[in-house]
Amino acid sequence: MKRVIYMVLGCCLLFLDAAGYHIIGGEIYYKTIGMSADNLRYRYLITLKLYRDADFTCGDRQGCIDRFENPSVANVYTANGSRVLSSVYLYIKTVKPLIDTLKNPCLAPQAQHLEVAFYEAIIELPPISGGYYVSSQRCCRGEKLTNIYDSEHEGSTFYTVIPGIESKPNNNSAYFDKDTAIVICNAMPFTINYAAYDEDGDSLTYSLCSALTDGTASSDRSSNTPPPYNSIVRYIAPYNGSNPMGGNPAIAIDNKGMISCTPNRPGKYVVTVCVNEYDKTTKVLLGTHSKDILLTVFDCSTKITASIASLLRNCIDEPSLSVPMANYSNAGYTSTYYWNFGDGTDTITKDRTVFQHNYPDTGIYKVKLVVNRGLSCTDSMTGLVANYPGLKADFNNVGLCKGTPIQFDDLSTYQYGKITSRKWDINIDSTIPPMSTTTLNYSFPAAATYTVSLTVSTNTQCVKTVTKKIQVYSVNPFAGNDTILVKGLPFTMNGSGGDIYSWSPAYGLSNPNIANPILISDRDTAYILKVSNLQGCSGYDTIHVKFYAGPEMYVPNAFSPNGDGVNDRFRFIPVGMMSYKYFRIYNRWGEQLYASTDFRNGWDGTIKGKPAPVDTYIWILDATDLNGNQIQRKGTVTLVR
Repeated sequence: MKRVIYMVLGCCLLFLDAAGYHIIGGEIYYKTIGMSADNLRYRYLITLKLYRDADFTCGDRQGCIDRFENPSVANVYTANGSRVLSSVYLYIKTVKPLIDTLKNPCLAPQAQHLEVAFYEAIIELPPISGGYYVSSQRCCRGEKLTNIYDSEHEGSTFYTVIPGIESKPNNNSAYFDKDTAIVICNAMPFTINYAAYDEDGDSLTYSLCSALTDGTASSDRSSNTPPPYNSIVRYIAPYNGSNPMGGNPAIAIDNKGMISCTPNRPGKYVVTVCVNEYDKTTKVLLGTHSKDILLTVFDCSTKITASIASLLRNCIDEPSLSVPMANYSNAGYTSTYYWNFGDGTDTITKDRTVFQHNYPDTGIYKVKLVVNRGLSCTDSMTGLVANYPGLKADFNNVGLCKGTPIQFDDLSTYQYGKITSRKWDINIDSTIPPMSTTTLNYSFPAAATYTVSLTVSTNTQCVKTVTKKIQVYSVNPFAGNDTILVKGLPFTMNGSGGDIYSWSPAYGLSNPNIANPILISDRDTAYILKVSNLQGCSGYDTIHVKFYAGPEMYVPNAFSPNGDGVNDRFRFIPVGMMSYKYFRIYNRWGEQLYASTDFRNGWDGTIKGKPAPVDTYIWILDATDLNGNQIQRKGTVTLVR
């Protein structure tokens, strides 16, 4: 059971550690809020502020993290390094977004997105000589920082000092109350108000100082290292605490807390500011407070480029003289765009949203776009608008059936010009040449869906294509297999393949206009079946019907398998038979040469693939007629060549 508890606690701690990887800066401070109930201890409100890069999504080391851990942990020590209290858990009270966007017409748009979380906890401490240190330590900092070596493994220490009984144990510490993000552009001067606030009105002095690591040799776990806190991060040369980001002039802070710099290299920099707090009355140093923050320097340089279509043709269907004006320029965040439309009118837009301009008439107009007119970072471009709308491309078709020419008629119209050429395109036939005629006739080889396109061109260089799906239909007429019937007995015809049927001649049929009429006849006839569908397609098929007396089996007494196409096979002709048991052929020595019940094919006069000799052969046959009677026949057949 203990092992299970340890494992759960370990997983929780691991989660807290991992969630801290994306922290890019912070500070911790306190406020005295009174005495304990027994009047022996001061009550302090401890506030921890942590910052994270809100643009950070995934990293090589730190995975994908998009939140603050909650709670966070702090520890309390005496001045000589003895730990007091157990770990202090601070919980988030609020989270604020810090967003700044570069607004400069001459620079590429950039944005800085940070978040700050405020953690709080109340502790009670008795006043003692030397006071206390309250610290929060963690691993790790942001990934791939420009001024810190192996930053994703480098820890952070934030601490504040509560003065001892010999000075001011009821002090309120200084803290940095200005939480802002700022876009910093390389090679451009910037200033940041980094002044701290002290509720007691104590004197404050400022300096750039070194960022503190967590004192655990870059361990991946949170630590609780006692004071003094003098383990600094491993800066990459030439950077250090007093020169954390270089520049020309280099970064500096004045006595009012104003940071200034002209960066000379894009990147992400950890900057730490220390503020010394002196008692306003005694001038005694009460403590040194520090804050880490990430400053990102962007490469904001951009080449201002005006860009519009060099030639814009207004060939829309409707005869509207309104033309959509598209802006493809590369410009700064707050650039302006001056348009001269070539028709005596102009306008200024503040973004690149497509808008409509109404021209007074058709024609070709020269358009000019100027980006940032009147500024040093300006560019312009000219283009042409050919305004000849009202071109509608369309066609229809007459006919829907396979194998029958389908007629396509051009219905295209043009209000402000003339159609000068047409090109028909059928997706199964690339051999059809461009045609200027308004009509095309084409026979499709199969029932299917085809794509047909018509492209029209005009005397104003407008080109328009219309494409349609054409469904081609067909019927599959089938009148049935040729058959032999018993004279005078009814037979059901079996037509198929469409929706509408017509038999010809109508002789002997119960109804010539249905698929399955009853046939009663004794006359050999070839019946033609016309099959149609609802789309108007039609086709024909023929069935030959012969009549014999029966039921009976008709078997010839000779055949000549010589390949002349006449009497090449020996087969029986059944009349009024329902089923066949066997049909066999033997030679004079009783050897079986052939066996089958397929009366349509019969024997081809070969034995094991070789021609049988001229001779007389014996056959036997067994079948059942339509009345259920078994009929057995036998006889001889002569093979001649």
